[in-house]
Amino acid sequence: MPQSLLSLLVSGLFFVAALPSTAESPRPFTREDVFGLEWAASPQISPDGERIVYERMSMDLMADKRTARLWLMDSDGDNHVPLTGNDTAEAGAQWSPEGDRIAFISESQIYVHWLGTGKTSRITQLQQSPSSLSWSPDGKQLAFSMLVPEKPPVLVDPMPVPEGAEWPDPPSVTTSLRYERDGQGRLKPGFSHYFLIDASGGSARQVTQGNFHHRGAAQWLPDGSGLVFSANRNENWELDFRESELYLLKLDTGDITALTDRRGPDRGPAVSPNGRYVSWYGYDDKVQAYQVSQLYVMELDGGEPRALRPELDRSVSDLNWDGKSRGVYYVYSNKGESFVGYSTLSGSHRDAATALGGESMARPYSGGSYSVSDNGYIAYTWSDPQRPAEVAVVKPRSDKPEVLSALNDNLLAYRDLGQVETVWYRSSVDQRELQGWIIKPPGYEEGKAYPLLVENHGGPIAHYGPHFSPELQLFATAGYLVFYPNPRGSTSYGEEFANLLYNNYPGEDYQDVMDGVDYLIEQGLTAEDRLYVTGGSAGGIMTAWIIGKNERFKAAAVIKPVMNWISKLLTADNYYAYANYRYPGQVWENPEVYWKFSPVSLVGNINTPTMVMVGSSDLRTPLSEAKQLYHALQIRGVDTALVEVPEAPHFIGMRPSQLITKVDHILAWFAKYPWLPE
Repeated sequence: MPQSLLSLLVSGLFFVAALPSTAESPRPFTREDVFGLEWAASPQISPDGERIVYERMSMDLMADKRTARLWLMDSDGDNHVPLTGNDTAEAGAQWSPEGDRIAFISESQIYVHWLGTGKTSRITQLQQSPSSLSWSPDGKQLAFSMLVPEKPPVLVDPMPVPEGAEWPDPPSVTTSLRYERDGQGRLKPGFSHYFLIDASGGSARQVTQGNFHHRGAAQWLPDGSGLVFSANRNENWELDFRESELYLLKLDTGDITALTDRRGPDRGPAVSPNGRYVSWYGYDDKVQAYQVSQLYVMELDGGEPRALRPELDRSVSDLNWDGKSRGVYYVYSNKGESFVGYSTLSGSHRDAATALGGESMARPYSGGSYSVSDNGYIAYTWSDPQRPAEVAVVKPRSDKPEVLSALNDNLLAYRDLGQVETVWYRSSVDQRELQGWIIKPPGYEEGKAYPLLVENHGGPIAHYGPHFSPELQLFATAGYLVFYPNPRGSTSYGEEFANLLYNNYPGEDYQDVMDGVDYLIEQGLTAEDRLYVTGGSAGGIMTAWIIGKNERFKAAAVIKPVMNWISKLLTADNYYAYANYRYPGQVWENPEVYWKFSPVSLVGNINTPTMVMVGSSDLRTPLSEAKQLYHALQIRGVDTALVEVPEAPHFIGMRPSQLITKVDHILAWFAKYPWLPE
């Protein structure tokens, strides 16, 4: 057995069987603890608000993967038990309208659990994996989405293989715009369609047709006569990939009617319980880097769409009507934190739940989920900087959540974690207020200048927030003051702020990061001679850009970067998505622009010792991008190392062991270039 695996096994047994007593002092959070973490996801509250089913996520030590089991609890936290007790992954739970059954997906099949008897049964024999379950209003049927495969294209008939011969597989032929996706590899040819199946089992019936994809949960009309959904059914849908409309499918005739018609995406429909309204989110496409998705509503019989909260300069998503069809719940983020908002049809607004998040189990991105009962109880994933997502409930007209679960109390209660604090500072470019967070090392001493580790977020149209992050906690445990900023281009600060990167990336966001570093030095939290920098994806771009612009950092770790926009956009899985929205024209039309914003253009300036890391199966920022930086630094004689993580996609941290090895390599590289204590 490899020594590394043996170490993990022994450590795993330790933290299960030998937790310290409450009288002992907490010890530091370690890499072995990553395998002990659990977190909640997708809490679904019953229609009467009495019970909650949720996905209890954990790290599987032996399989080295994340896994989910469905657990059930009362809405006061009592009777917390597994839904089925099966030892297989379970997800996608949905309550029946009467609250007597729960449908879910396991092993690529649909199951139904009967609450009254405690019995669970598989109701499908599907050839492909289903997704997006939704119950009919009478509880007799389930709608779902599933791929309908097609034969792959061929150009020639292959020669017959002689019996007993060992020939390689014949060539694969691709003729579509989108044929691969990071984390999935080559996509199966075919189209996703909606199906209906009897809730007690039987054959599934396909109800949509055509060479278009139909994904996401279809919304039933209250009388069960039709489905409302979002799709891109344009003839030029592959190239016009940002477009989508709302459609109504009549189940008796199969007729599909477009409900919206504008230039831009219309997504996430929700039908009101009285059947009068449909709400959704989207925007009029202005062709720019970032555009706020507004909340819209209209009457289903042909009324005019109207923005329900036009003054909210934040994108909304995940819509749910209240039980009386008076208003809509939705998720939005503001200044790094996420909320469940509520807006009435008459124009009043409030925050219905706060501190939503905690489901991003690597770095501190926002991301949470919620559901609403008929009587207005909200079950959601509650976020805290010191622990992953827990299940919480907010009752109508209350602003105080009741946190129901304590999934990590047997682990994190005995760990000395770094404390997370918000910092605000001003941009030297235009005096904008900028936000970031610091994590102080455990045992932090006031007045001491610590080595600073700058962590740049990905996206770049994304944001960090005050959420638990095992990666950053491990950095803090190693003695670093961790700084993670939201420079211009980050979301949750409005459309104008995020759109400052339009035709200008990397741009002044570089200076925003450096202004944060200068601020922390001015505050005496760190010093000029003890600076380190890292980041992944867009954060890798920023890290490479930073060390190409200055020599202030003792060492850098550039993780899964784009080094050359020209080569990236003609090789990556999303190669088609950048022109005009990020930079003007295609790469062959304006190569000088794409080169100008490529970090490889700065490698002649880099003298900082630099480790480069990438997953060997990364299709988003392919291995060739990382190699360009590594090769250039080798030629220039700069101390460098290339780390390839076997079989890892763009999200290196999907497997817990790879999350750990990413952190280990960054810390080991920085340790080669220590700052000298006074």
